[in-house]
Amino acid sequence: MQFNTKLLHGKTSRGYASREMLPPISQVSAFRYESMEELEKVFAHKSMGYAYTRIGNPTIAAFEQRISELEGGVGAVCCSSGMSAIASALLAVCGSGDEIITCSGLYGGTIELLHDLEKLGIHTVYTAEMNGDSIRPFINERTKVVFGELIANPSLKVMDVAGTAAAAHEAGIPLFVDATTATPYLARSLSMGADAVIHSTSKYLNGGGNSIGGIIVDGGKFKWDADKHTALSDYKKYGPMAFSVRLRNDIWENIGGCMAPMNAFLNYIGTDTLGLRMERICDNADKLARALYEIEGIKVNYLTLPDHPYNKIAKEELRGLGGGILSFRAGSKERAFKIIDSLKYAMIASNIGDLRTLVIHPASTLYNKTAVEEMNAAGVYEDTVRVSVGIEDAEDLVEDFVQAVKSVSR
Repeated sequence: MQFNTKLLHGKTSRGYASREMLPPISQVSAFRYESMEELEKVFAHKSMGYAYTRIGNPTIAAFEQRISELEGGVGAVCCSSGMSAIASALLAVCGSGDEIITCSGLYGGTIELLHDLEKLGIHTVYTAEMNGDSIRPFINERTKVVFGELIANPSLKVMDVAGTAAAAHEAGIPLFVDATTATPYLARSLSMGADAVIHSTSKYLNGGGNSIGGIIVDGGKFKWDADKHTALSDYKKYGPMAFSVRLRNDIWENIGGCMAPMNAFLNYIGTDTLGLRMERICDNADKLARALYEIEGIKVNYLTLPDHPYNKIAKEELRGLGGGILSFRAGSKERAFKIIDSLKYAMIASNIGDLRTLVIHPASTLYNKTAVEEMNAAGVYEDTVRVSVGIEDAEDLVEDFVQAVKSVSR
């Protein structure tokens, strides 16, 4: 099946108990059993079933299975948010004294999370790029995972997934990829060598801006060494599935960052149109970027522009598409604010991946607690405007942004 057909007719889109066309919403806290013996078997994982929604729920499971199928994984775990998903994935393999290798161009919230992990004794090493040559010099006996964004938000650095994975695997280290901004429509990171893929489902997977969530998809192929990854030592008997079992039975379950059943349902139905939305969003973003590129005094950052430093790898990894995020530098913070305030259609909001075009000044919002050096490394400056392009008519978006920029110039 091709992408859109798989969304609607894949193996995880059927088989519901009462022949529903969509997964029923199991909006309950707990599940009733006829005998204590039955419930005991469920808790001991000797019998299939659900006991408590923090641990498992059929609506949530339906969404997990759908994204796992799209990404080509062996299983997935839904979380309460994208940040919860990143935290859970990293904590499942790291402990005090361990190190994470990542790229300097991360999303502001992720940078703040890594600072919090420092307080737990988990150190982060930053590289300028995310490829094999960049990470090799930083790998040591304490390195437990390489983590990065496939398309960094909003710097738009693109990870060389295959090269990064090869270097990590040489040292017996897994690669975790945050593919939120790419989605499985643009790229399937597991097929390129990643070992786990993470999404903030609140963004493009959901599409409607109506529910928060996150998900971790396990590729199920990494050969875990319990002597190296001591956090997984109790689960070495599960082999390649050790990460998934440790994640679900320990970190995720104990921290309690589960997704709500209603959010799982909203995310599920949102993915029905993922392929159509991403096709339109990428086309709109390309047209808007090229229109802004022609305006003197505006420096545009978008992957399909021929002089973009990541244009070549974007063509190779992302099907030649640029995704839904672009940014531009207005010349000053004051000018950036005036341009944003002059827009008619774009909404001022902090989300991305919505049906509607969203715009924000990231330096004063998303990165307001981030050091200037870290902010600049993420492609954010005092005059940066970030745009999450929606599905409006491209002609209207171009006209709106061009008039806003030119009105401020006048």
